[in-house]
Amino acid sequence: MEGLQKFCLVITIIGAIVWGLIGLFEFNLVEALFGTGTVLTRIVYTLVGITGLINIGLLFNHIEPK
Repeated sequence: MEGLQKFCLVITIIGAIVWGLIGLFEFNLVEALFGTGTVLTRIVYTLVGITGLINIGLLFNHIEPK
């Protein structure tokens, strides 16, 4: 499960960078790469959303140090 959460965290960070570009420069990297309203764009946004939900588990994951 740890590998999945790390992968999801990377995707979530990439999503945060995209939102930062939108906020700072009004530049949407996802739409620039895949087009506005395309299936690929929707897949990317959906993937980022799902990985964000999976990362909620990191808030509640209390691993005891070894």
